[in-house]
Amino acid sequence: MSKGKILVTGGAGYIGSHTVVELIDNNYEVVVVDNLTNSYEFVIDRINTLTNSTVKFENVDVCNEIELKRVFIENSDILGIIHFAALKAVGESVIQPLKYYNNNVVGLLNLLNVCDLNKVNNLVFSSSCTVYGQPDVLPVTELSPRIRPESPYGNTKKIAEEIIEDFSATSDFKAILLRYFNPIGAHPTSLLGELPIGIPNNLVPVVTQTAAGLREKVTIYGNDYPTADGTCIRDYIDVIDLAKAHVIAIDRLLNKKQIAKVEAFNLGTGRGFSVLEIIETFQKVSGVVLNWAYGNRREGDIVQIFAETTKAETELHWKATTHLSEMLLNSWNWQKKLSNIN
Repeated sequence: MSKGKILVTGGAGYIGSHTVVELIDNNYEVVVVDNLTNSYEFVIDRINTLTNSTVKFENVDVCNEIELKRVFIENSDILGIIHFAALKAVGESVIQPLKYYNNNVVGLLNLLNVCDLNKVNNLVFSSSCTVYGQPDVLPVTELSPRIRPESPYGNTKKIAEEIIEDFSATSDFKAILLRYFNPIGAHPTSLLGELPIGIPNNLVPVVTQTAAGLREKVTIYGNDYPTADGTCIRDYIDVIDLAKAHVIAIDRLLNKKQIAKVEAFNLGTGRGFSVLEIIETFQKVSGVVLNWAYGNRREGDIVQIFAETTKAETELHWKATTHLSEMLLNSWNWQKKLSNIN
């Protein structure tokens, strides 16, 4: 029996597509809204194959409030929203800040307006550890201060959280803010994975595309950071572990188990890996020697960050379980399938 209908914005994207699969596997009906800016329509077919279902897909931009209203009218039984749709490249946001504020903030405002009109009061929001900026104390907890982020992208997430909190304070609206760290990996079937349009902004797609011969080299942005090997440190989390957390969060909202109207949870592993460690681990699991070189620091990058995950483990009963080597191997298998490499 269906648990009800969930609208997933950005559901053809990397994290969104994996989450849609998990939602369907947990007996939810899903409507996907995606404008295919950084995703592909064939992903919907892959979701259907994996779940033996037919997902309803709407090619709609959340910045188009008229079209968003139509989707809600045609799906009057929506119980909740999982909101992924946003631009997400840190470096690009530094160069084109208005593009990010317009898309990420206006898109959220449109969504909340339409939710308010249609009395849809449950939202799981795709947030980010960037809301903590460069923290003074590690690991970061949900009570760590949300300081000015290092990039406009991060600031859009911080602003979005504040908008959701303000809206909730004056209405029946409830939300869970999932602050994730660095998602990597792919579906074990190699039917879904990260496939950015154009030049990747994230490390692992650059690594796998370089290994596949699609890129000349991996550039490590900076080797003079105050870390053990001079490169940035991040907390890498498997995309399926992450997707499962979204299902748990929507369950929590719909079953009215939240403690506060707006809750925040860190989603990470609690361990940081440097860029060099990622490259070394990838080479070990793939057997491919990468061509890489140091470059200048990239504006907007922080030195290091990793999560304190106790709150998610105790309240959501969720824990990341996938090891780094498995995440990277799944990413490589996904890339090999895309590139027809045996």
